[in-house]
Amino acid sequence: MRQLNRLNQFQRLWQQSQGAPQQTCVAEMARHCICSERHLRTLLSQWQHAGWLSWQGEPGRGKQGQLRFLRTPEQLRQQLLQRQLEAGEAADALQLLDLPPERLINMLRPLMGGQWQNDTPVLRIPYYRPMESTDPRQIAGRAEQHLVRQIYSGLTRFEQDEPVGDLAHHWQHDETACHWLFWLRPQLMWHNDEPVQAGQLVTQFRQLGQDPRVSQLLAEVGSVDAPHPLAVRFTLRQPDFWLPHRLAHLLCLLPHPTEPAIGSGPWKLRHFRPELVRIDSHARWHLQQPLLQAVEYWITPQLFDPSLGSSCRHPVQIAIGEPAALRTLQPVSSSISLGFCYLVCRPRAGFTADQARRLFQLIQQSGIVGRLPLDEGLITPSRELLPGWGVPQFDDAPVDLPATLTLHYQLPVELHEMSQALVTLLDAHGCALTVVFHPVKNWHTLAPPDEADIVMGDRLIGDAPIFTLASWLQIDPLWRPLWSTAQGEAVAAQLEAIRQIADGEARSRALHQLYDGLMHGGILLPLFNYRYQIHAPPGVEGIELNTLGWFDFSRAWIPPPVDPPAAVQRGTEALP
Repeated sequence: MRQLNRLNQFQRLWQQSQGAPQQTCVAEMARHCICSERHLRTLLSQWQHAGWLSWQGEPGRGKQGQLRFLRTPEQLRQQLLQRQLEAGEAADALQLLDLPPERLINMLRPLMGGQWQNDTPVLRIPYYRPMESTDPRQIAGRAEQHLVRQIYSGLTRFEQDEPVGDLAHHWQHDETACHWLFWLRPQLMWHNDEPVQAGQLVTQFRQLGQDPRVSQLLAEVGSVDAPHPLAVRFTLRQPDFWLPHRLAHLLCLLPHPTEPAIGSGPWKLRHFRPELVRIDSHARWHLQQPLLQAVEYWITPQLFDPSLGSSCRHPVQIAIGEPAALRTLQPVSSSISLGFCYLVCRPRAGFTADQARRLFQLIQQSGIVGRLPLDEGLITPSRELLPGWGVPQFDDAPVDLPATLTLHYQLPVELHEMSQALVTLLDAHGCALTVVFHPVKNWHTLAPPDEADIVMGDRLIGDAPIFTLASWLQIDPLWRPLWSTAQGEAVAAQLEAIRQIADGEARSRALHQLYDGLMHGGILLPLFNYRYQIHAPPGVEGIELNTLGWFDFSRAWIPPPVDPPAAVQRGTEALP
């Protein structure tokens, strides 16, 4: 880019004196700028005309003149960056960001938040780490889960914790509940403006079935076909009244059959780079149109401590404004996450269920969760698994713990502190705890080994928490060692019976009973929930936390920069 080359040459000249006035000659300046003397004279003329510097040369070859700088390279980069962003050239603007961390952050800060460019609203979000992927089958983080739900659609989606139509307008099943028909909306469009066809979706479901987790999630699906251009039919081996919920699961989001980066959701992917992710609104989306034109994630990895791993930090800060406006940056929405960090015990020979319950009792009575050395307000100890599903208080007669136990845990980073607190707690009760950390966000890519007595992790819960907990037991490798035990066989039988219950309230009560048994049985103990919070600068409206700690990009909006008419400014003074 020609402008960037000129700026880099100017910066090399400026660096010789760090912007201080100096006596120099054309030949010396040409050497610093790595160009000919003739070209350097052209550059000096251009830079003087643009107001970058002042040059008063003396006639004669090799004569020195007076050079004064009127602008700094950083000011010029900021100006060029602003110009390119206003022109919608975010990808070109990335070339300007090869700066030290502190200068990069200062340059980006005024450009974040809600902005209008070319009369269209754009929201820019600074984010502290690169996005991992946009493949719904390959992601783990909350940010990625939220992003892919903006890009891709499923047959169904969740709204107020219940499945509603997405690509499908409605669905029905026969009396056996083994034959389900999902009717598609007419005139559905992929992001490349191709029509969505039922046969394409059937092909996608057959491909998805090759993924082990999807095959477990849709274990009762015997076949999928398209009996009509606007219908997709599922034939089940046994009744499964969770099917509409399953089809709204992250794993069942549907990309284009030949171009995986293309979806049919409200936002289409424009850029996906380590430094910048941009999504643009999909004008032919089939539901409520977004109010923004684009959302950009500007990745600034220097804003976090890499030694803490790649886990998301809490609370989430989605936008910042100009430095002068930081005092007015307010939390616009907050909530307690339904998801929780958990501890799972694997009772077996040498580690009984009574000893596992004793461990739960020690954790509760010691209060170590509330004393973890974390930022104030970051977490809150779990009192309920879900609202109304209380965590039992353990008051069994004390039993001795095993002499040794092994703990395996994953991200998030807060579990580092929890693991060390457990080492101290168990040591005081005669148990040596060996701790093994796995730098993963879930157990899908790296299942905890069989020798793990205790496992800790984070159970994200987005929409439909009842169904989420049911599918957690079914598809998470964490629970695989449980299935080979008598207790595991009983749990599997309960899950099979629950999915055949037609009434949603009855399914919820049955699952509550199952989880209550897991907690009382010394298997599962929720540890703490997070306090999600979003801060936003003035001028960004419609932001409300969702269950993943983000917000609906299609509902956010930025008031246009319109000067109010004089009559409005004067208020009642303008009235006759």
